[in-house]
Amino acid sequence: MKLRRSLAMGGLAIVAAGASVQASAQSSVTIYGAIDDALVYTNNQGGLHNLYLRTGNLNASKIGFKGSEDLGGGSQAVFTLENGFDVNTGGMSSANTLFNRQSFVGLVNNTYGSALLGRQYTPYFQYVGAIGPTSVLTGATGAHPGDVDGLDTTVRISNAVTYISPTFGGGAQISALYGFGETAGSTSTGNAYSLAGKYDVGPWNFALGFQRLKNGSGSATTWNSTASGSFATSAINNGYASSDNVVMIAGATRYTTGNWMFGANYANAQYKPGNGSLFSQKATFDTLGLITTFQATPAWMLAAGYSYTRERAANGITDPAKYHQIALEETYSLSKRTAFYLLQAYQLARGQTLGKAGTGNIVNAVAVVGDSQNSSPSSGRNQAVIMAGFRHFF
Repeated sequence: MKLRRSLAMGGLAIVAAGASVQASAQSSVTIYGAIDDALVYTNNQGGLHNLYLRTGNLNASKIGFKGSEDLGGGSQAVFTLENGFDVNTGGMSSANTLFNRQSFVGLVNNTYGSALLGRQYTPYFQYVGAIGPTSVLTGATGAHPGDVDGLDTTVRISNAVTYISPTFGGGAQISALYGFGETAGSTSTGNAYSLAGKYDVGPWNFALGFQRLKNGSGSATTWNSTASGSFATSAINNGYASSDNVVMIAGATRYTTGNWMFGANYANAQYKPGNGSLFSQKATFDTLGLITTFQATPAWMLAAGYSYTRERAANGITDPAKYHQIALEETYSLSKRTAFYLLQAYQLARGQTLGKAGTGNIVNAVAVVGDSQNSSPSSGRNQAVIMAGFRHFF
């Protein structure tokens, strides 16, 4: 089950290989992936209920290629190319971007660590997200509302270099990433950086991470596509899409005993204005989350989580938005690679926030379960989502 969860975090196996730095005796190339589809019922999408098929709920539907070559002396050359797709249409997850999920190449060394170049997840996500809510509750229904804090797989950095240290101190590891903005004359425009660390000791896991994304060149009235990284947008944070930069800080811990796991996480997301932004004061969202899993039988895994997200008062908002979310998961594994699953989530929204960028008006907060409803929020204060699906790894 731990292996299943590791794979669920968007193909982290090659980075884990960089962490454990165990060189193989020969070169190898592996094709891997997941196919995931579910029947979904949502009680309110813009005021209407909906019944539909949705791909990539328990695990993202994807196909990837990863490889390594033993260079001797405890070193390896490694690469990963990974594409997301919609099993219901056959289309790519991102138009005109073949390897949208990950595409990097690098070196791994037993003594000195790993250096990777290309499009990558941030250390913030790799370490904190790995023991946060989405690794056991999925991002579809378990991500904090709208993935406002980037703890699901929505933040990827292009043109990035990453360093991953060897494990030291009996279970500690650190990692740092820098994404180049590549704007002539203004190298900080559109750049990104992230730093994170983790410590695993006995039944305990701890992680702390930071990431900062800078808007790209051009108009500041929206998030520009020239930036090396972007973030998920929804009714939660649409009013702040014109940010000059976004800072996310998060920490998480887990404790495992017998068939039980208990975890807690906290995240702080700050959307900061600049010249031309359509809001004037920094917008801050704080989230506290609790998660637990129970391995009821070798086949049945049960999970539950609760999160509370609160926007701080700013930009003329006197009754800041608040979001309560409960998420449940039941997974029956037919084998190590194949499983049926059920997901249920309910979110209750209160207070006010800014409307979609370009309007600047204060609106009532509406519910957006996980990150599966980012483009289809409720028309009101609550939203319920139920999914029944099938997932197969290859």
